[in-house]
Amino acid sequence: MANTIVVLLFLILWASTTTAFPPPPPIQCTAGTTGCTLQNSYGIWGDRKDCLASNVIYPTTQQQLLSIVANAAKNKLKLKVVSKFSHTIPKFACPAAGNSSVLISTENYNSAIDIDVAGLTVTADAGVSLRDLINKVEDAGLSLVAAPYWEGVSIGGLISTGAHGSSWWGKGGAVHDHVVKIDVVVPAKENEGFAKILRLDAKNQLFNAAKVSLGTLGIISKVTLSLEKGFKRSITFNFTDDSVLEDAFMSHAKAHEFGDITWYPSKQTAVYRYDDRVPLTTKGDGTNDFLGFQSNLIVVSKSTRATEKKLEKSKNVKGKCAMASSFITYKKLIANGLKNNLIFTGYPVIGRQGKMQTSGSCLYSSSRDIVNSCAWDPRIDGLFFYETTAIFPAGKFRDFILDVKKLRDLNPDNFCGVDIYNGLLIRFIKASTAYLGQSTDSVVVDFNYYRADSATTPRLNQDVMEEVEQMAFLKYGARPHWAKNRKVAFLKVEKKYEGFNGFVAAKMKMDPQNMFSSEWSDELLFGKKGEDFNGCGLEGECVCSEHRHCSPTNGYFCQSGLVYKEARVCRYSSSSLT
Repeated sequence: MANTIVVLLFLILWASTTTAFPPPPPIQCTAGTTGCTLQNSYGIWGDRKDCLASNVIYPTTQQQLLSIVANAAKNKLKLKVVSKFSHTIPKFACPAAGNSSVLISTENYNSAIDIDVAGLTVTADAGVSLRDLINKVEDAGLSLVAAPYWEGVSIGGLISTGAHGSSWWGKGGAVHDHVVKIDVVVPAKENEGFAKILRLDAKNQLFNAAKVSLGTLGIISKVTLSLEKGFKRSITFNFTDDSVLEDAFMSHAKAHEFGDITWYPSKQTAVYRYDDRVPLTTKGDGTNDFLGFQSNLIVVSKSTRATEKKLEKSKNVKGKCAMASSFITYKKLIANGLKNNLIFTGYPVIGRQGKMQTSGSCLYSSSRDIVNSCAWDPRIDGLFFYETTAIFPAGKFRDFILDVKKLRDLNPDNFCGVDIYNGLLIRFIKASTAYLGQSTDSVVVDFNYYRADSATTPRLNQDVMEEVEQMAFLKYGARPHWAKNRKVAFLKVEKKYEGFNGFVAAKMKMDPQNMFSSEWSDELLFGKKGEDFNGCGLEGECVCSEHRHCSPTNGYFCQSGLVYKEARVCRYSSSSLT
């Protein structure tokens, strides 16, 4: 096992200097058929059911968007918008069932990026990629303050789902709180031509709904974001123990403008990111090329997945802990992808905001490169995982940490599976006026963990991750990140947002016929209980209440949580009575 891990780490280091072949397009239309299939970037949805549409349209102008919506309103069609990247995990982009559903891709609606240097704003078409916008802004001597850590998103998509970085300073870490104006194409009355453009800003009562709209209000056509004079960032990672994490997270957020914390519970390690802006004159030309978003040799991604599958099948917890230890050591050695120039040579790493705020180098390549890819590319049998992201009011997060520590201390090895990935990433976002944003300063915790190839295959120590998940969303009332999570995270979500009724009222005005809704998006937005079927608890389609919701034939039974006793989780046991 040790030799295998050493080889994998060497190959990862070599692959990080190469490019990768680009991710597959999310929409596939087969010749000779009458429909198209939509996938997310992982190639599979939470319920493993396909999303189908009768047709797909690729507009290039705002006028074409108007014509598409007008035609749909006139002919009572259902529409859903999807970007070039389709990086949202839940099914908000899935069209309604039936032959009247059409997908609108913004892949080719990406030509306009207009910068107002004096006014410190940038206006972009909704399909413009985050990286293209950042590069144009930086070339003008300005900086976009907030951005998600992953740059494989469109401007329209990232504000629709509440994408964020990390900051309690200024306007905060959520990109939608830096939005100044939004143009939205919505259906209209016949005497208005069946479609119109709403030009919304802070003076309009619909603005707070449109800032995080989940694609359910209309088609975002243009977005105007506020900018600041260009600046650099200085980043240092401090690997230390987690003994004071519950008392240190808040002061860390207040002390460092872009700070975050990565917590590896099995190793009792917390990595504090000291991340602050510095003047443009500060020496340094660094880059944040986050390890997880670098290109990987396909053989490495396949081997990593195969190793983890073997450990899962043999229930080898110690093997997973060896993987976690090796990966964490490697991340520390290379500063998790920070580069002073071509490589990491020491802290602090200082570079332009546009090169430090987001990353995703595995996106960019020639299609002729067939040996490297993003590690999760669905075509290669590489990494395959869940991503749970919970958003807590800051005042509740300390108790959540203490509960997770109690669960960890029962058997630290049970957390090695999550530490193989990125542990628990802790970030900070500020209170927002968006109806579906956060009403108070909040802490976001994000963790990835192994997903089985088959929906009926249980996972090693899956009860631990399920208990953490239920602690977050049920005990502490955390809100789900709209673009991530399994279905159970959205249970009764409508009761967690003070502005939810305001959002629904805005939807009635902007899309009274529910043209942009589907059974998939309604199920999530309105927090409906998932289907009740055998094995539904294995993939977070339900919270188990009966043994059949788990996998009794494989020794997994529905049992109470170990720390959060009200949790109901699928745990391995030699007997259903233990």
